[in-house]
Amino acid sequence: MTYALIVIPFALVTALVVVATVRRPGFGRRMAASAIAAVVLVVLTAVFDNLMIAAGLFTYPAEHLSGLRVGLAPIEDFSYAVCAAFLVPAVFTLTTREETVR
Repeated sequence: MTYALIVIPFALVTALVVVATVRRPGFGRRMAASAIAAVVLVVLTAVFDNLMIAAGLFTYPAEHLSGLRVGLAPIEDFSYAVCAAFLVPAVFTLTTREETVR
């Protein structure tokens, strides 16, 4: 099994939960904030994954990767940060009352 296949369920759950919040107030503002958070998390992931891989703290078996990398970090590693940036606010929105979210 490849890491890209492992990411698919996380991405699908993220997409479904985000879509479930479309009618909640502040959707556009939340998506903009999530996009900014995703960019920050991707940059941090790029920096720290590269440092940890270069230091030899962990490796990835090549047969499980797509081959695309940002420095030493496989591209698949960035998907978790992007999913988290969108999923966490969406779950928060769904688990709070609409008056609280504004």
